[in-house]
Amino acid sequence: MKILVTGGAGFIGSNFIYHELAQHNDNIICLDLLTYAGNLSTLKDALKDDRLQFVKGDIADRKFIYNLFEQEKPDIVVNFAAESHVDRSIETPEIFLQTNIIGTSVLMDACRKYGIKRYHQVSTDEVYGDLPLDRPDLFFTEETPLHTSSPYSSSKASADLLVQSYHRTFNLPVTISRCSNNYGPYHFPEKLIPLMIINALADKKLPVYGTGENVRDWLYVEDHCRAIDLIIRNGKVGEIYNVGGHNEKTNLDVVKTVLQELGKSEDLIEFVADRLGHDRRYAIDPAKIHNELGWLPETSFTVGIKKTVKWYLNNKDWWQQIVNGSYKDYYTKMYAHK
Repeated sequence: MKILVTGGAGFIGSNFIYHELAQHNDNIICLDLLTYAGNLSTLKDALKDDRLQFVKGDIADRKFIYNLFEQEKPDIVVNFAAESHVDRSIETPEIFLQTNIIGTSVLMDACRKYGIKRYHQVSTDEVYGDLPLDRPDLFFTEETPLHTSSPYSSSKASADLLVQSYHRTFNLPVTISRCSNNYGPYHFPEKLIPLMIINALADKKLPVYGTGENVRDWLYVEDHCRAIDLIIRNGKVGEIYNVGGHNEKTNLDVVKTVLQELGKSEDLIEFVADRLGHDRRYAIDPAKIHNELGWLPETSFTVGIKKTVKWYLNNKDWWQQIVNGSYKDYYTKMYAHK
């Protein structure tokens, strides 16, 4: 089987590629535009495997995508490609609309034209909005109405609705997964956990929005990859599956845990002005994927954060190249003469 993984040089996409290569004997095409968050050096070890090939391109470029499908004829498409940082979406919303909505429509049009066994849309729990901090009994289910808070989550919700419409109107074989906050190896340094690790190592201030009381459900990235793998192979066409970690933590608790793991003082914490429209609490009920596909998260936050901190300590070259900007040179070095 041949799997097209879009956004495969990003955080979750790259982890998914490593998972698939380790667990299955399929061929994989990694498609990535290598914008600021795409890092081809992340796949350095995976690219040694003949089953993986890399293609640079934009999912919103219809001519390019159609040519790629015509040439490669993928059986399954897993769409990780997305602009995903809330702060950036507040600054430049239109970029998110182009990639997350138009790009999704182009991919599905190509799937219709050339035929695929499954199109899988990787979405987010942020499409549900947020939950009150004083109601720990409430959780997002697949039936929770969409109620977005940012241009980012609005663009992802729009894409989800588009995916569902292609299933109903064109009978396209689709599935959607909505995950909670991921963490783990290869997480881009602008996101909370890697930013806190890197700043703490340099004894820099750790910026925390507001009072740090906002709650997130943390999902170790390998657990998420297992879930997606199950959905694309055994999930029911047309269905949505929530993928949560059962690891709810306040942002402040996460930061304090990172400092504790690194033996750093909490004096490094610096409270900053809160994000516009900052969601209060995310919490997913993953009962459906457990009942139908047998999936449960295997990694507690206590274990996962230790593994993550250790990975960043052992892979300083990877994130230092991102911090200084030289990571963008890897593609040129690898492909300039091909």
